Amino acid sequence: MDCCWKEGRCSCRASRAGRPRMVLGGLMVVIGGMAAPAAARADDMAEIRALHAEMQRLEAKVQQLEARHGMASGGSHVLAGRTLRSGPRSSASSTSVTNPSGQISAMPDLSRLTIGGPALSDDAQAAAAAENTMTESIVPSQPKLDLDSSSPLAITQAGVDSLPPIFRIGGVSVRLGGFIDFSNIYRSKNLTSGPATSWGSFPYANSPNAHTGEYRPSAQLTRLSVLLQGSPTKDETLSGYIETDFGGAAGTANSYQTNSYTPRIRQAYMTYSNTKWGFHVLAGQAWSLTTGYTQGLLSRHEQLPPVVDNNQIPGIVFTRVPQIRFIKDFGRKWWLGLSLEAPQVAYAANGGRHAMLTGASDDTISSSDTTLLYSNAGSGMLNPNARYSMDVAPDIVLKGALDTKPAHYEVYGLARWFKAMAQAPGGPIREHVSFAGGVGGDVTVHVIPRYLQFTGNVLAGQGIGRYGPAMLPDATFRANGTPAPIPEIIGSMGLIGHPTSNLLVYLYGGVESAGRRTYTGADGYQYGYGVNDLALASCDVEQISGGSCDAQTHTIADLTVGGWWHVLQGGDGASPTTGGNTIYVTFRYLPFQ
Repeated sequence: MDCCWKEGRCSCRASRAGRPRMVLGGLMVVIGGMAAPAAARADDMAEIRALHAEMQRLEAKVQQLEARHGMASGGSHVLAGRTLRSGPRSSASSTSVTNPSGQISAMPDLSRLTIGGPALSDDAQAAAAAENTMTESIVPSQPKLDLDSSSPLAITQAGVDSLPPIFRIGGVSVRLGGFIDFSNIYRSKNLTSGPATSWGSFPYANSPNAHTGEYRPSAQLTRLSVLLQGSPTKDETLSGYIETDFGGAAGTANSYQTNSYTPRIRQAYMTYSNTKWGFHVLAGQAWSLTTGYTQGLLSRHEQLPPVVDNNQIPGIVFTRVPQIRFIKDFGRKWWLGLSLEAPQVAYAANGGRHAMLTGASDDTISSSDTTLLYSNAGSGMLNPNARYSMDVAPDIVLKGALDTKPAHYEVYGLARWFKAMAQAPGGPIREHVSFAGGVGGDVTVHVIPRYLQFTGNVLAGQGIGRYGPAMLPDATFRANGTPAPIPEIIGSMGLIGHPTSNLLVYLYGGVESAGRRTYTGADGYQYGYGVNDLALASCDVEQISGGSCDAQTHTIADLTVGGWWHVLQGGDGASPTTGGNTIYVTFRYLPFQ
């Protein structure tokens, strides 16, 4: 709720929706507290403010279209029986609000507040609103689900583009987004995992953790975002976006007295957009271009499932990493994008020596074994407790997209390179580089416009495990120490329904599967990933120490059904199998939505 002082009185206004909102398992809870007449007036005024904001948006759009076609501005436009005045507004404009006493008082329009410079012109405001907002000024009008209800899209994405500016600094508009989150997580198996499920860590039957559940409440998903936008010219827009939550866990973080979880960067990037040329550039940390989009290929319009789990669901393709991206649109219908993204490789091996060559464990390798160097501990501003792969070049994504009225289509290619240093006993050190990658696609179909949407994605290739939430390994090694990318496939399908104005339901199914990449050692045993001669008998024998289970994950499957009462049923694979269920009950207060 926003408050300001005027002539010795405090006047307040509610959030954009007109009243504080809280999400409980996907259902909206409206917090009351005023007498019925005052609450009714507040509701009416909230609706009036929402209509004012919508009319301002439409007015800015009309002015932009007029400027594009050289039409005179400064006149009046009639919209739904109301006259909209074009041209600059008075900085003294105000909005009437209802205070707790039930009286109506005037409050300055904070969206017109200017700090350190002149107010942003209406033309510049319209251009800024057009950048990355995917309204009709960017792409043709298409049917979409009305997600601004009890389960708004902002639950999983910022959704700040459609919000009015909170204030302006010179010619830069400032929009705030985010939410307060409180998630209650129950899992049928103990993963000792926070609000981001470690999909590949469901314990097998040999571990006592497979026979007991876990309850873990968390506020770590609380999120704050800021969007800055300015327009040097009517065709150009510069933007800066930062999004953070509390998903970091420093070495001192725990849940005993104060958990001390730390803020982290989710996204932090800048963009340049030229609508005349249809050219867009992004630099910074953002969702990968491999992620599916609802329309076009511009940021903040990723097709993310509306689930609570911060690690999405198995089968969704994504990373969120530093990158530089170039996008060209052709008539706002055809899109072509190229992204150079920060690489990292997850190897199916531990330590610095190639234990798989002899079958010996890392602590028993002798000087006669082949030695590998493929990762190093972090230093400087990197995590010293994590290991970072030796990288050759950025991951490269080339994607094309098509927007039509009934559907959105994408197809792309992914290229990666893996590197390791190997030294055979008594031999020289050799550098080995392997190529990996795959092809993928995404589709979003408006089955019943505004009521039912189908979405699907797939990525198939070698060395692509990093791009799936299950985090299957990218590669193992060949006998000579060369990285061996593992064949994999990642895919999901989902239905998103909106049967009423206050209900969103969804059904998702996803799978991630890894193939074999093995060789036979001098001792006659298989080594690598997907080995079929491992000793697995103890995987089903429960022992307090966990026993020994050398199983390598083949497939992780998931079925997710929810509204905002979120149920997960996931993870079974090749023999032996394991699985578990997760239940989320989440409260969220969205002050900016």
